[in-house]
Amino acid sequence: MTPTPRDLETILFQGDSVTEGGRLSDPGKPLGNGYPSLVAGLVREDRPGNGITFVNRAVGGDRVADLRARWQEDALEVEPAPDVVSVLVGVNDTWFRYQAGETTSPRAFEDDYRALLTQVRDRLDARLILVEPFLVPVTAEQWTWREDLDPRIHVVRRLAAEFDAALLAADGLLNQAARTAGGPEHIAGDGVHPTPLGHTLLARAWLAVAKV
Repeated sequence: MTPTPRDLETILFQGDSVTEGGRLSDPGKPLGNGYPSLVAGLVREDRPGNGITFVNRAVGGDRVADLRARWQEDALEVEPAPDVVSVLVGVNDTWFRYQAGETTSPRAFEDDYRALLTQVRDRLDARLILVEPFLVPVTAEQWTWREDLDPRIHVVRRLAAEFDAALLAADGLLNQAARTAGGPEHIAGDGVHPTPLGHTLLARAWLAVAKV
């Protein structure tokens, strides 16, 4: 049976380079090469002709304030209007502190993140999926980053509860996978950007929590 417009569902992925997956450098791959593309492929394989539209508007290097700055165009005005909005952001807020000396306080991070989710709730009435920012340390220095990243992970968990969002606890998932795989480089080569295996784990975990 051909789906009616009401049966169709649009899933929007938002975030930084982990979600972008190279889509901006390869117009032929609008979903990029990372977990959003894998999610779409798994759904289409499992349920051909499901009528779901997948959209990726993530931008590499973005911090949460950058998402907020482009949220109107890249989330609220996306057509068809998203029924599901998935967000993964936060590691760049930490990265910029240690690489560029630019600090985003946990309070500012939370305020910006809450503003995004409030607009989705009030203007789109879309289901929310929040993916924790994660770090799989590959150097001794990166272990010190946890002091900055861990409070952001806690913010995402609180916001997931506040907005009744699905939560993908990616930090624990990928760090455990690194132990099983024999080292962090098998999951995230630089500690931040997933390998193909890391993206596959994210995609399967995303589907498990999203239930699409």
